[in-house]
Amino acid sequence: MRPTVMEVSLKAFNNNIDSIQKYVGNKELMPVIKANAYGTYINKRINILNRFNIVAVATVDEAIELRQNHYAKEIFVLNQPYIDDLSNIIKYNITIGLSDECFLEKAIELKSKIKVHLEIETGMNRTGISLDNLEKFIEKIKTSNIIVEGVYTHLSSADYDQEYTKHQLDIFKRAVNIITDNFEGIKYIHSSASNGLINYNDEVSNLVRPGIILYGFKSFDEIEDKINIDPVCRLKTKVIFCKDVNNGESISYSRTYITTKKTRIATIPIGYADGLRRSLSNKGTVVINGKIAPIIGNVCMDSCMIDVTHIENVEVGTDVYIWDNNIQTLDDIANECGTINYEIMCTISNRVKRIYIEKEKL
Repeated sequence: MRPTVMEVSLKAFNNNIDSIQKYVGNKELMPVIKANAYGTYINKRINILNRFNIVAVATVDEAIELRQNHYAKEIFVLNQPYIDDLSNIIKYNITIGLSDECFLEKAIELKSKIKVHLEIETGMNRTGISLDNLEKFIEKIKTSNIIVEGVYTHLSSADYDQEYTKHQLDIFKRAVNIITDNFEGIKYIHSSASNGLINYNDEVSNLVRPGIILYGFKSFDEIEDKINIDPVCRLKTKVIFCKDVNNGESISYSRTYITTKKTRIATIPIGYADGLRRSLSNKGTVVINGKIAPIIGNVCMDSCMIDVTHIENVEVGTDVYIWDNNIQTLDDIANECGTINYEIMCTISNRVKRIYIEKEKL
């Protein structure tokens, strides 16, 4: 087996569930498991998902995969689906976020029962029903086959802008009042993903949507002061080749790195096709034998080279961590790439095998 793997701790994931549940009290958790559970593939572990009554995905295709893997509980598609998805929404009993009038009209024409959560536009300006259009939207639904089970919104700036978030929550509260006046038995009311559930107590909601914090990574810098969460994964490989090169030798494609002294080079089997960004060429680092080793030369599609001159006992088979959650973190990698931890996790490719650790943290 290729030694490039993501190790995933199910113990840490379950502990994070417990920590979040304790933090939000009696509000129900709907875990966000889109993008293959943020790259961890925990969405394949139905025994874990069965802890929840409802889970959230981004697309109808993701929901279908869950059904085909025998997940029988509620699945909610966060994003407004395509009209072409309607037949599968009905076939696989999928609950959807709804905000588009054309989609609504087509869904009504089909006359099949479709469960929805109405999405309210409160300031994200991505998708959602505006307050001005809400009554009109409701009138179209009232005598139709559409079953309104929930209402929700998305907070755009809950990590840093208190005034704007409170403004969003005020709009949401007004929308919830209108919807609950028109429909009985609204099952789920939710506004908060990771940042919102940590920083705000939305008094009208009974459900929260934890995402990145389920996986033990920070959604904002100060989160560690508020809740105890553990990273659920680390990215690991092994040295597959070692050699000593002389001063003045070029490393990798395009000769972007020239050695300035005798240098010991280790090759590791991970590259940009695995999700190790090419932007880390000549500036990224890895962890080997408890020390930092720089990536030298351009990152290749399937491999890259590291300078291990200063590190003892490096040989073929020595473990190498891209992030180990200790000496080098996922956030360190993201910062070096000029992005966020979410993006790094979600772009680790499917050719990196996921190894599940049941009873230990990482």
